[in-house]
Amino acid sequence: MGTGERKVLVSLSVLAAMALGALALSLVAGSVRLGPADILAGLSDPDSGLAHTLIMDLRLPRALSAFAVGGLLAVAGSLMQVLLRNPLADPYILGVSGGAAVCALLAMMTGLGGLWVDGGAFAGALGATLLVFALASGGPGSWSPVRLLLTGVVLAAGFAAIISLMLALGPDSSLRGMLFWLMGDLSFADAPGMRIALLGTAVIAGVALARHLNILARGDIQARVLGVEVRPLRIGIYLGSSLLTAVAVTTAGSIGFVGLVVPHLMRSVVGPDHRVLIPAAALGGGTLLVLADTMARSLFAPRQLPVGALTALVGVPLFLMLVRRQRPAA
Repeated sequence: MGTGERKVLVSLSVLAAMALGALALSLVAGSVRLGPADILAGLSDPDSGLAHTLIMDLRLPRALSAFAVGGLLAVAGSLMQVLLRNPLADPYILGVSGGAAVCALLAMMTGLGGLWVDGGAFAGALGATLLVFALASGGPGSWSPVRLLLTGVVLAAGFAAIISLMLALGPDSSLRGMLFWLMGDLSFADAPGMRIALLGTAVIAGVALARHLNILARGDIQARVLGVEVRPLRIGIYLGSSLLTAVAVTTAGSIGFVGLVVPHLMRSVVGPDHRVLIPAAALGGGTLLVLADTMARSLFAPRQLPVGALTALVGVPLFLMLVRRQRPAA
């Protein structure tokens, strides 16, 4: 095993250990503190009472959902940065989050909740994806990174204007819930199995396509010379990353900076090879969001903070530090 491979293996092992540590911390921290003995009893003994209820019904499903959402956003961000060849691209840049927010807030304004909000968010995200796809597919220069980016940014601005009007016109009774959804909220996240399975599938697919992603990141011309079918690959990346983003937004609302900062951070740790970058981003994004959600529900317990605000507070200085460390090309 070479030095580079050993470094990658050590890095992934450390990231996996950090993920497990974050999940363990999420089981301990909260308005009710649990010790190691309580954790073991809650995990293994259904008759342990409060400990079992807190862990198996509340904290563990929420922590696993947070890990899945963070991983999905980080993987989607990695794919978007390849698709658009733009280091500032993130999962929300093409309007998927805006479409989801419009439909979710509409459901809240009409007094609907639960599955209606989730279903509306997913339908809005899917609709925004199809709209960007349709607008960017026609005419000369279609599916160029610039055209796709401009189409998504303009639609995202339009969705943002609609959201502002909805917040201004919405009933006061729904305003707090609408704002929390927009800033990210995992309070109602449960049944994480499907999201974990989707994250695992995305990682496997990303690793399998890593060679094509590495080539595409260097430019369309080089990709075509090396035999890569650029257009089908771009469409697949776009639809796949949009699906990951839609599931994440449907689960937790809009959570910023995870899909932007984590891919940059992981590139500085494991390098740009997507065979390693994709699983590293999944682990790093999941760990970051688990820690942020644990802080959101623990710092001022029993009151909860919007988790998206905490990821932004962490993400802004971290991203500025990463940019400052990068040296301009000679």
